[in-house]
Amino acid sequence: MPESRRGPVKSAVPSNVVSPVRRCSRTACGRPAVATLTYVYADSTAVLGPLATYAEPHCYDLCAEHSERLTAPRGWEVVRLSDGSAPSRPSGDDLEALANAVREAARPQERAAEAGGKSGGRGGDPMEVGRRGHLRVLRSPDN
Repeated sequence: MPESRRGPVKSAVPSNVVSPVRRCSRTACGRPAVATLTYVYADSTAVLGPLATYAEPHCYDLCAEHSERLTAPRGWEVVRLSDGSAPSRPSGDDLEALANAVREAARPQERAAEAGGKSGGRGGDPMEVGRRGHLRVLRSPDN
């Protein structure tokens, strides 16, 4: 290797250095990959999920734009897996459960009055052993 006054001369573009950022697999797209596409040929399904931990030769890494615009061939199904770490919007069931829990917690006097006359002071259910807030502890049916 040739030397200069400052030491050995290094190549401007090292050939053995790989970018730590995985890039989109689409031709002429250099954006960072955010999702991984896998084809399941036996089921005629394209599965698009979060970026895989390792680059696999049979998978395709896609940037945000290409993953949003992904379409599958006619007769194929696209399955989009959500990233578990991404915040998800609450569903109708989640909101209804939350509303019911708030209503239940807002009626402690009604619950105490109802529990006083039934089943030995333990709520209306003979299987109920205890209560903590809106949660109930139930006795096993075997006992």
